[in-house]
Amino acid sequence: MGLLERLNDDMKQAMKNKEKEKLSVIRMVKASLQNEAIKLGKSQLSEDEELTVLSRELKQRKDSLQEFENAGRSDLADKTKEEIRILELYMPKQLTEEELTEIVKQTIAEVGASSKADMGKVMGAIMPKVKGKADGSLVNKLVQQHLA
Repeated sequence: MGLLERLNDDMKQAMKNKEKEKLSVIRMVKASLQNEAIKLGKSQLSEDEELTVLSRELKQRKDSLQEFENAGRSDLADKTKEEIRILELYMPKQLTEEELTEIVKQTIAEVGASSKADMGKVMGAIMPKVKGKADGSLVNKLVQQHLA
């Protein structure tokens, strides 16, 4: 089942169960997916493009959460945490730090990186492999550790 069908099914279920928060997040994701399709001039997004949209939405929420917590707005932080929890239901299973470390080591060997000057080359090779399955900042941190 594709992401859009899954969102539609969950949206109907959320309406029946009167889950306002979940319904709101699902509608927002659907709108983002439709906007992306229009922007790219397509009627259907590929799985990869859907993943890009989901990742972008999740990153926006995480950035907002950080800002709300820094500002002491626990009411908004709680709402954003719930949105993140709902969004994560639609993301692929995240890689563990061990799995990620293994991918980082393999990629460093593949591109022949030896110093921090090769950081961009390594990141450029890793990110397509872990797209949607790992947080970019964690990947960045692991690459820096292994290049140091």
